[in-house]
Amino acid sequence: MTDRHKPDFCGRTRREFLWEAGNGFGSVALAGMLGSSYLRGQTTSANGAHNPLLGQPVHRPKAKAKSVIFLFMYGGPSQVDTFDYKPELFRYDGKTIDVPTFGRQGKRKGGRIVGPKWRFHRYGECGQWVSDLFPNLAHCVDDMAFVHSFYAESPIHGSGLLNMNCGRLISGHPSIGSWVNYGLGSDNQDLPGYVVMLDDKGGPINGAKNWTSGYMPASLQGVQLRTKGAPILDLQPPAELRDGPQRALLDHLAQENAAHAAQRANPDLEGRIRQFELAYRMQAAAPEAVDLAQEPQSIRDLYGLDDPRTHQYAKKCILARRLVERGVRYIQVYSGGGHNDDNWDAHGDLVFNHTRHAGRTDRPIAGLLTDLKQRGLLDETLVVWGGEFGRQPTAEYAKGTGRDHNSWGFTMWLAGGGIKGGVAVGETDELGSKAVRDRFHVRNLHATILHQLGLDPNDLSFFFNGLDQKLVGVEGAEPIHQIIA
Repeated sequence: MTDRHKPDFCGRTRREFLWEAGNGFGSVALAGMLGSSYLRGQTTSANGAHNPLLGQPVHRPKAKAKSVIFLFMYGGPSQVDTFDYKPELFRYDGKTIDVPTFGRQGKRKGGRIVGPKWRFHRYGECGQWVSDLFPNLAHCVDDMAFVHSFYAESPIHGSGLLNMNCGRLISGHPSIGSWVNYGLGSDNQDLPGYVVMLDDKGGPINGAKNWTSGYMPASLQGVQLRTKGAPILDLQPPAELRDGPQRALLDHLAQENAAHAAQRANPDLEGRIRQFELAYRMQAAAPEAVDLAQEPQSIRDLYGLDDPRTHQYAKKCILARRLVERGVRYIQVYSGGGHNDDNWDAHGDLVFNHTRHAGRTDRPIAGLLTDLKQRGLLDETLVVWGGEFGRQPTAEYAKGTGRDHNSWGFTMWLAGGGIKGGVAVGETDELGSKAVRDRFHVRNLHATILHQLGLDPNDLSFFFNGLDQKLVGVEGAEPIHQIIA
């Protein structure tokens, strides 16, 4: 049920009424609960689900997934060299033909075809084509659903990343992890509901704009978890504030803030109060969550943790599983950072680039799927793999094997969390240039993720700037029903 169908409060929808007046009630409740070691409230989010700022999560019987792990291949992996088998590309390799493309070089009428540099084979009972780039993931295809017909508006990294993460081409809008936690909240009061792990080479272009909470409270933004050193920067207090003094300081600060908030509606202030309390609780919870010394050798071998080539991404994948076990809702794990060949952006030597990044991620990701499945967690954990776009079938330059960006047609896959395994939907043209059958926009991916979590993507909204803002936009979007079990 949307707010427009709910009782009207003085000419306002329920959401508007709560937004403009209800924060004062939260302040009153806050003042009465200062004796507690941390703060709890009682309101719900705009769609009737748990508000992560206040209260406990409610049971959602229609949800098929509890958590999401988004494996983000920053830079744009080539669909025609990974999972979208196009035999015609082998035949036309090196020939210049008419095939319209649109990338960072603009729109072109044709170009020199670059045939796939790896052989494809069928795997699993489903017979899915997978290239030799992914020898480990190839054996997981019966648990994966491939969508070969995604498209987006922008073939430029900056806007493409924002589109994939936030549903918009411009910055300032909440990322999908913020939407998820706004709608559902966290099952763990001692850890962030939204965690981001970057590549050891650096982060993606736009930085924190990719995991921002936008116009939502800052407590909903993604928290960067580091795999080297302290898991979260400035997590530990100075020695003189540890234990009793820090708790007394936070209690006094909360009391002063509550007195201030009682005089005015200030959701940002209440959000900051809760961030202070969360940071306090994380001092104990975060170090335990990232302690991989507890993992047996069998798990280290499964993920490739002791292999120098796969160590970094294996560590992040194991951490993602540990966070899921501890109730974290949304986890994003980046492969690729920095510039040029430090990510999947293969403009020059395609073979060097994709061999490098697939080699770093294939075994850890296969290990993650296997580990989740053997623990009984895959059924309730939605795993998503993909980048901000794909790549073209033609060469970008007169020489070499590099491919330009391609937002007209690319492949992503999903697994677990109520997704059918061993299926493939959608299709690009015979050269893999453009989605031509069962085309799905990035909004459809977002709608699918929200739907599997038990949220209505066309109802979940946040009132801002006079509008009911939605992740899937005012036009809305349907989930990809063909891949939903």
